[in-house]
Formats: sequence, structure tokens, C-alpha cells
Amino acid sequence: MGPQNGMKDVDKISSLPGQPAGTDFDQFSGYVTVDPNHGRALFYYLAESRSNSSTDPLVLWLNGALIRCRAGCSSFGYGAMRELGPFRVNADNATLSHNKHAWNNIANVLFLESPAGVGFSYSNTSSDYITDDAQTAKDSYTFLINWLERFPGYKTRDFYIMGESYAGHYVPQLAQLILQNNKITNQTVINLKGIALGNADLDEETGNTGMFDHLWTHAIISDEIHEGIISNCNFSEGATITDACNDYQNQTLAAISNIFLYDIYAPLCSPLRNSTPSISGFDPCTDSYILGYLNTPVVQESLHAKPLQWESCNHFIETHWKDMPYTVLPVIQDLMATGIKIWIYSGDTDGRVSVTTSRYSINKLETSVKIPWYPWMYQGEVEALYLDSGH
Repeated sequence: MGPQNGMKDVDKISSLPGQPAGTDFDQFSGYVTVDPNHGRALFYYLAESRSNSSTDPLVLWLNGALIRCRAGCSSFGYGAMRELGPFRVNADNATLSHNKHAWNNIANVLFLESPAGVGFSYSNTSSDYITDDAQTAKDSYTFLINWLERFPGYKTRDFYIMGESYAGHYVPQLAQLILQNNKITNQTVINLKGIALGNADLDEETGNTGMFDHLWTHAIISDEIHEGIISNCNFSEGATITDACNDYQNQTLAAISNIFLYDIYAPLCSPLRNSTPSISGFDPCTDSYILGYLNTPVVQESLHAKPLQWESCNHFIETHWKDMPYTVLPVIQDLMATGIKIWIYSGDTDGRVSVTTSRYSINKLETSVKIPWYPWMYQGEVEALYLDSGH
């Protein structure tokens, strides 16, 4: 796809419905075609930096999925509207408030709904909704190349790819494809500087063992269930899952059915409780607010989105995923050898892709420790613990 003169101006958002006063950054959203023959197009939302949009880096954010921790959930609905984007949807489903922790305070943040069929992204060819890791990486790369034609000011900008959950696959796979294609003559060079993976699905074995160990050490599953998992489950590649293992996994599902797995100490959304933000401003009912807001016709029009029933996740895509590499750790090792920056981080209250899982995955990389474990301080308080490793 060649230069897209004027498309950037067409994609500019004048104002989102219910947007709070004092919004001091530019926003853009719309579609970029990745396969004209199939009519496949991906939806994006760009929140430019509040600091210095002309020089600050460009960050691409990608989301994964829910309980199964697979593909199919919206980077716009989760990443932008619930996590690191500039706004939060209020309980009236109609107005927005500022997110003081938004990443676009210091960076230009691009949220991509991928693959086609997720969120507002679509295809005119229904078979496209049965897809896989490889096709998703190709489409995301094509999106970036075409998007940079629409936003040429970002072509030489420092570029980072970040994501969570099944984006533990998306991010390194896309980074690898970018670096490979950067070597092709007459191809747009994407100035990739690094990647960051938060609570990321990187390896099937460590993902399972880490989750069950984490749930046990946080008293969510019993000693009996944990011992049953250890004794009956082999999560290594190619191993057969026994009936006994399935039984203990089902007991685990029952044990976690009454908690919010992604923040094990947070309350559930319930009509029996006030919808008052709880831990650190977290509102357990925020998903329903986002769903109501993004399905308002005037909101969809302001986003330049096709009028459709927006859903946070597409479970058809998740359940029909064709290929699912057992591990992406070899891809990460290849990326480490290129010298780009790689950051694997985890919040310690996520029970699905836990900090325990992240530690097991990093240990499986068998890298050397450059800087030993140490506390990361902010305003005199320990905010995190940090380890620097590499080749």
C-alpha cells in the first residue's frame, strides 16, 4: 500500500463522547487494510504523548485473552480503556475520566485490535477468523508498514512493542519478523528498540506449573489439589494429560470460580456491592462500563469504527486457533542475541499468568545474571523487585 495522503487527518478524533475537560493530546483511530483481496482490516487507536509527541517514542500495545490465556481479546477495550490508556469509562457508561497513570504521559501509544475479528477489526472473508500466530504476526507487520505511510512522522521514531497475556507470543514473534524484514532492500525499516512482556504467556510448561504453584502458595487451592497436580500432571511438550490430571484441573477451576483471577485480592463485580473503586482505584465492574460505552452509536462514529456489536473478546477465534507454539522462549533467545532491549515483568496478584510463571520462564532461558535481585524504590517505598540478566 502506497502513501495515504489525507488519511491521517480523516482518522483524527475531534473529541470522544463524554471526554473530560483538559484533554491535551491528539487522538486518532480508524482502519488499516492488511489484505485487500479478503477485505481484512485492523482497527487502531493512537493516543499521542502529552509530553512531546514529536520526539517521544512510539509504543505498540497488544493484548491476549482471558481464562485460557489465548488469543482473541481487544487491546483497545482492555489495554486502552481499562489499563494503560488515557481514559477510564465511568459507571454511567457515557462519560470518561482521566487516567493519571496513562502511558501516553510520556510516549505515543498505539493500540491494535488484532487479529481480524477482535473488537472493531474485521474481515469480509469469514475463513479469516480461523487464524494462528504466524498469520497474526504477518498482519500486524503489514498493519505497521501501511500505518507508517499514513503517519510518516513516526517512521524514524524509536519503536517498542509491549503486551500482556497471549501477547507473550504476539510481541516476540512480531519483533522477530520486523528484524528479519528490516534486512530486505527497499523495505521500510522499523526502528525497533525493544520489547516488554507483562504477565506473559511464554511457555506452556512453566505457564501451567507456575499457575498451580502460585495458586497454592496463595491459599487458593488446597494441599490435596496441588499434590494431585504434581503427582498426576505432566505439562512437558508432547506429554499426555491423564484423566486424573484433568480432574484436579477441574477442581482448580471450581476453586477459582468465585475470585477475580487477574487480581486475586480484588472484589468481584456484583449488584450486591457498591460499584465503588476498591484497591488502588480499581473498579471490578469496569468491563461492563466499557462494553456499554463502546456499543453506543455516537461513540463508534467518533472512533470511525464500523457500526457493530463490540465485544471485549472473540471466543470463536480463541477456540479455533490453528497453531499454538508450545514455547516462544527460543524466539526470545534469538531476540536477545540481536541486542534489542527485552523486559519481562509481572504483577504479583495476577493468578492466571503469575509472577511465579514469569520466574520459571526466565529461569528456563538459562541466562547469566548481570545485576542481582534488588528492590526498585519510588519515593522511599519498595515498588518492585528487579533482576537484570542476559547473554
